[in-house]
Amino acid sequence: MKEINLKQVGADSEKREAGALIREYLTWLNGLVKAQYGHDFDTEAMLESDLSDSEKFFPPHGRMLLAVCQGGAVGVGCLKMLEPGVGEVQRMYVAPAFRGKGLGRAMVERLIQEARTAGYKTLRLESMDFLHEAHSLYESMGFRRIQPYADNSMSHYQSAESLEQYYKVSVYMEMDLN
Repeated sequence: MKEINLKQVGADSEKREAGALIREYLTWLNGLVKAQYGHDFDTEAMLESDLSDSEKFFPPHGRMLLAVCQGGAVGVGCLKMLEPGVGEVQRMYVAPAFRGKGLGRAMVERLIQEARTAGYKTLRLESMDFLHEAHSLYESMGFRRIQPYADNSMSHYQSAESLEQYYKVSVYMEMDLN
């Protein structure tokens, strides 16, 4: 595989590239969720929140990593603070042509390193139950399955009734960073 560079998004052009990948990811994911569960979420509201909040995925508490290969963005992964000492991995996405080449693992390793640097003791994530490859990757890196946790990201984009259904089709994981 050609050299991949992982970098913290800073410049507006990088933010646009990351935003395009996040939109691609959320649209893809929403399509699958809709087809499999008849469930829908507001991808544009999620993307707007991701890109407009200057603290959500940016230092000192968050990170937005962009994977670049030959000048083009091919992956994105984010870290945000859930509460003091607890971070959450979000928006992990690798463009289809770059999957299966170790890029997802490299991004998660970097996000774990960044979480430690930010002072987190615990790292969490949520994922749809059909993303088996992602779950295998996370488990191989030390994440373990847990019950749904408070203030997960979808709680901001779902009604209470829809959220209960979402919990049933989601996987929640946690890693102790000590």
